[in-house]
Amino acid sequence: MTIDGELLHRFEGNPIITARDLPVTVNAVFNPGATVFEGETLLLIRVEHRSGLSSFAVALSADGLTDWRIDPVRGLEPELDSFEEHWGIEDPRITKIGDEYFVVYVGYSPAGPLVLLATTKDFITWVRRGVLMTPDDKDATIFPTLFDGRWALIHRPSPTSRGLGAHVWLSFSPDLRHWGSSRILLPARRGGWWDANKVGIGPPPLLTEAGWLICYHGVRVTAAGAIYRLGLALLDAEDPRRLIARGNEWILGPSTPYERSGDVDDVIFPCGWVLRDDGDTIHLYYGAADSTVCVAEASLAELLDHVSRHPVHTESEAGMGALGRWPL
Repeated sequence: MTIDGELLHRFEGNPIITARDLPVTVNAVFNPGATVFEGETLLLIRVEHRSGLSSFAVALSADGLTDWRIDPVRGLEPELDSFEEHWGIEDPRITKIGDEYFVVYVGYSPAGPLVLLATTKDFITWVRRGVLMTPDDKDATIFPTLFDGRWALIHRPSPTSRGLGAHVWLSFSPDLRHWGSSRILLPARRGGWWDANKVGIGPPPLLTEAGWLICYHGVRVTAAGAIYRLGLALLDAEDPRRLIARGNEWILGPSTPYERSGDVDDVIFPCGWVLRDDGDTIHLYYGAADSTVCVAEASLAELLDHVSRHPVHTESEAGMGALGRWPL
């Protein structure tokens, strides 16, 4: 950790992509999924058009920081004549499995947000795999490996009853169509915590020597509005149902003008990260204030050191708050 105590360091060239970088007039670009494609960093960016509906565009960069190119051929448009994508598509998260890229995303339907899956090998030709989770559900991503022959999906149902909290869940499927064995993976805390009442997954889980590293957002509602900040958790490598550790403190929150002011103020919302070839440098890509695309850099070793200092001591504490009591 550096002398200023920060684990994540904003790129001095932020924002790296804005609405003005697109070849057509749009309202905003934000919440990018991220991966490496043919030796370059590829971002699948949520583009909000002036209609209010969103689609996905591809941006490419050799170093993952500068000289971004918007690819006019690649991307994904919503099927507006379908029920599931009638009002657009949002917030993609990319998981590479073999030679395919699995993109889990949110469809904005007349019944509310729902979780969809599409796969591609080139980000030009897409195969829609259908609905993974019905409304209201979002903030979803898939693991790159099977567990006892089953796929695992992290997602965030939104309860219709107010005041019950919105928690991160884990569900399993043998075929990517039928989901069950669901359980709360990461409960939202209550009261004055930075991640009270509402949490959601950020980028796809990252497998490390210590387990699956999870970056998630927590929402704290204040008198001035909601604040979206980031925290860390760690899952067992063999059994992702087992929560090993969860940081008590947020590690990145809105503080710059481009994060504090935009279409939605005070929001940092990541959907992708990339571990670089040195095995330690992480680039975390996020939407700032629902308006622009930004990146922050971190050391994987420092992130693991931070989260490991907040272990879950017993199996029964996996769903408990830091004070040893159920946070609901």
